[in-house]
Amino acid sequence: MRRLLPLLAGLLLLATACTTGPEPDPKPSPEDRWRPKPGLAWQWQLSGRLDPTVDVPVYDIDGFDHPASTVQDLHARGRKVICYLSTGAWEDFRPDAARFPKSVLGKGNGWEGERWLDIRRTDVLEPLMAKRLDMCRDKGFDAVEPDNMDGYRNRTGFPLTAADQLRYNRLIARLAHDRGLAVGLKNDLDQIPQLLPDFDFAVNEQCAEYDECGRLAPFVAAGKAVFHVEYELEARDFCPQARKLGLSSMQKRYELGVWRKPC
Repeated sequence: MRRLLPLLAGLLLLATACTTGPEPDPKPSPEDRWRPKPGLAWQWQLSGRLDPTVDVPVYDIDGFDHPASTVQDLHARGRKVICYLSTGAWEDFRPDAARFPKSVLGKGNGWEGERWLDIRRTDVLEPLMAKRLDMCRDKGFDAVEPDNMDGYRNRTGFPLTAADQLRYNRLIARLAHDRGLAVGLKNDLDQIPQLLPDFDFAVNEQCAEYDECGRLAPFVAAGKAVFHVEYELEARDFCPQARKLGLSSMQKRYELGVWRKPC
């Protein structure tokens, strides 16, 4: 009998270990997500070999092109990292491109291999975008930059309305927040008054060239960063206004490589 006691004790411990197991990770709290403040310097690199040595607190990089190890390396260097995704347009070079039915693909958006999406079809797009945001979360990104979020103002091939765009943009923001990710409003200046509560920061291209930077003031007034680039203007021509407005501004080239000229 004494010989059986250690065996029985061991079996009991094994059964306990098998039934209890590790506790599941708690669902991320919306209050715990990153909330970038105005004035943060940033680097936006979507092409070429990533240079992780730019001395800025924020990096914005392609979510598909970089593994979790890249995000971890940037974190180790003290950076917050934004996951760039196209959520309003289809790209034929992405690994999930075949999952998008032809019925949701519209006209080209001006970039090779890209077509606008029918954002009214949330029954199709929501699960696809959820998987993309899962990827950003699983790689350790802090935030997401969803691109092509103003299709209703373009010739998409679909009769999109402002209401359609608001509904879709809020959907993307909710999906990001559900995963503990901050989310930025990309361009879409006309809908800033309605969408300001839903987004944690803004990303803008060329507001100075088109004399529109003042329209981003509500983000800064709300304590939310505005990450801004110009391509055609020289930094000396837009930086004084950008600094006055509290924007995080720099000059970049269209290919969004390493080169930058910050304000």
